[in-house]
Amino acid sequence: MTDTSPLRILIAKPGLDGHDRGALVVARALRDAGMEVIYTGLRRTPEQIVEAALQEDVDAIGLSILSGAHNNLMERVVTLARERGLDDVPIFVGGIIPDQDVDRLQEMGVAAVFQPGASTTEMTEFLRNRLKPS
Repeated sequence: MTDTSPLRILIAKPGLDGHDRGALVVARALRDAGMEVIYTGLRRTPEQIVEAALQEDVDAIGLSILSGAHNNLMERVVTLARERGLDDVPIFVGGIIPDQDVDRLQEMGVAAVFQPGASTTEMTEFLRNRLKPS
């Protein structure tokens, strides 16, 4: 990323969850904030998500999960991303994430967890602060 290029953010819906309204709202908000967003669509496997992140050379990966499978899905995405050399690409998640799972997700390497009620402004600020050029 250079100072003049927009942040490139991949937004994905892993697993079998078929509801993507939240992911689309986030994608639109990030675009409105000047970021370039690549939305992969519904029902993506962790492998497909990491491959898309590699192909698109993204600065961050955001996942929307409402199905309750966030621990398993996030662990697989984080592991694959690290195996493929995406150590410097923060991975964040939003959706129905119970309080008791937040610490576990962060321990496995998830950079941020946005629970119900989180604003798109919070997400935008997180990305800008985390990814600002040094």
